[in-house]
Amino acid sequence: MSIAENVAVIRDHIALSAAQAGRNPEEILLCAATKMNDADAVRQAIAAGVDCCGENRVQELTQKLSQDAYRGAPVHFIGHLQTNKVKQVVGKVDLIQSVDSLRLLEAVNREAARQGITQNILLEINIGKEESKSGFSQEEIWEVLDKFPLYSNVNLQGLMAIPPILQNSGDNDKFFQEMYNLSVDITAKKSDNISMGILSMGMSDDYGSAIRCGSTMIRVGTAIFGHRNYAKPHLG
Repeated sequence: MSIAENVAVIRDHIALSAAQAGRNPEEILLCAATKMNDADAVRQAIAAGVDCCGENRVQELTQKLSQDAYRGAPVHFIGHLQTNKVKQVVGKVDLIQSVDSLRLLEAVNREAARQGITQNILLEINIGKEESKSGFSQEEIWEVLDKFPLYSNVNLQGLMAIPPILQNSGDNDKFFQEMYNLSVDITAKKSDNISMGILSMGMSDDYGSAIRCGSTMIRVGTAIFGHRNYAKPHLG
């Protein structure tokens, strides 16, 4: 199937999952995870109507920006961001979804201040408490939020999470529900630069469950572009 056909199928699945949860499918944004896909594939996804593109690697982001690959759609950074590469991302993307530590948050805020801009971000939550993954714990997020008025050059728009690898359908529902509950709890937090409009969770294998649990943005790569060939040379 073509990229356009795949996007159409995903839109149908989004509508079905939303209906099962009594939600409006227009509330859910489809972010195309474009890692290891070239500029032409990105353009096809945008033409097919994805809401935004999400890039995992700084080198790929930089090269595709130079190729004007993202024209017609917002671009997000969704991968692990090293503090020494913040300058290459801040101000270049509409949203950094993967702010996963206080050190990175402070680096993003400093760079945004240097550029004289406000950078939109999400905070990444390590919802499965996995040692192999970065991200804030549910417990420490509250201390970070208490400090948020200090970070006047970032605008927190919500949360992002990557639950443990799915073994069986529905296995991650408990993590998705925990993320939704956390988002609702944070909504009560009053600060000029905090809002909880985005809950980014759900990927190719589990986005239906994520939508039924309250996700407002799904990040889909394989279901749009097909399986990545890691043996083939790629950008980044």
